[in-house]
Amino acid sequence: MTADTSHAQPQPDQFGGPTGALVLTIVMPIASFYLWSAVAHHGGSMWLPTSMDAVLAMFPVPTLESAALLGAWLLVQFALYVFGPGQVVQGRPAHNGEQAEYRINGLFAFVVSTLALLAALYFELFTASWVLSQWGPLLTLCTLFAVVAAAWSYFAGRRRGALERSTGSAVYDYFLGTILNPSLGRHDLKFFFESRVGMGIWAAFAVILPAAQLEAQGSLSTAMIVVSLCQFLYIVDFFVLEANLLSMIDIIEENLGFMLWHAFLVWMPFNFTLQQQYILEADPSLPTIAAAALLLLNVLGYYIFRSANLQKQQFRRDPTAPIWGKPPQSMQTKRGTKLLLSGWWGVARHSNYLGDMLMAFAWCLACGFGSLVPYFYVLYFVPLLIDRERRDNAICQRKYGDDWDRYCEKVPYRIIPWVY
Repeated sequence: MTADTSHAQPQPDQFGGPTGALVLTIVMPIASFYLWSAVAHHGGSMWLPTSMDAVLAMFPVPTLESAALLGAWLLVQFALYVFGPGQVVQGRPAHNGEQAEYRINGLFAFVVSTLALLAALYFELFTASWVLSQWGPLLTLCTLFAVVAAAWSYFAGRRRGALERSTGSAVYDYFLGTILNPSLGRHDLKFFFESRVGMGIWAAFAVILPAAQLEAQGSLSTAMIVVSLCQFLYIVDFFVLEANLLSMIDIIEENLGFMLWHAFLVWMPFNFTLQQQYILEADPSLPTIAAAALLLLNVLGYYIFRSANLQKQQFRRDPTAPIWGKPPQSMQTKRGTKLLLSGWWGVARHSNYLGDMLMAFAWCLACGFGSLVPYFYVLYFVPLLIDRERRDNAICQRKYGDDWDRYCEKVPYRIIPWVY
């Protein structure tokens, strides 16, 4: 049996090394502020800074109201996570033998939070337009939170020494992290912030933005309905199958550094809702036939994405369960595990990413062609998935050795069958 080198001391060789990590640490927040400013100050259009005042306007000052909103959300979500009903499960053992604990009650927290938010809007405890007035300050506050939290987790990982994995490059390790599963008591903070903060705030914004259009116009546009339905399908699916997150690379492989802190606190909730933000500002028209076609495209993408992931989960639980009505084919490895060769996993190594891409295109195309701003999601997401597939491929290469080479010969396409 070959040695497991998947948890060997990492090298600073991803994302362009330390230089790339430094660039991304600067560019990711600036891109988020620029996109917010494009919608809030420039009608949803791309723009070029012409003065220092224009640049400074990109970075709104946090307010007491924004701090209260964020603080209340974090407290409520943590209370729902800790005290809400749900199954408690153990995660995969880390390379140091430790196992994080997870409470799987995201659907409960999502339903309670969404109903509470709708009730607050209905009884006018606050308005959607008031939340939008705090959008910029919230963006600044969440960015500062990510910067400070990444510094905390960097030093927390360094203090644990050999129990964690780091490269020794301060800039690189700040960006990618030095600690796998930082916890508060028994609770894994990475899981909590990805599920209840990143996905949770995205879900809240997906309610607030259509509500703001209802307040302003008295009705929902076709484009807003299409994007909101598509995104809610994705969000609800995530919380229904929240336990699947425990087998994702985010949780089992990637340290918690600035990249993930910023992703959970800023990138997901603020940038993944750019389509609704743009629709609210620019109000693009969308013909009914185009709306129907985009809904079908989203459903197709969702089917590929979800069925591929379910096939993988099913094979792990029961390697004999039929896939597409036939006994599954697999390849034995020297590690003693099997690689699936049936279903979507026999078509391409990451067909689930193809489904993700199709959904991304559906959301963006609903915004028309008046601006590149709402297309940021697909312009960023497709390269991200390609990079993630390549990083996953490198991990599997280290893990399986020549068995992975044989697998790639049997399944030559990475994401898109017969294309890539």
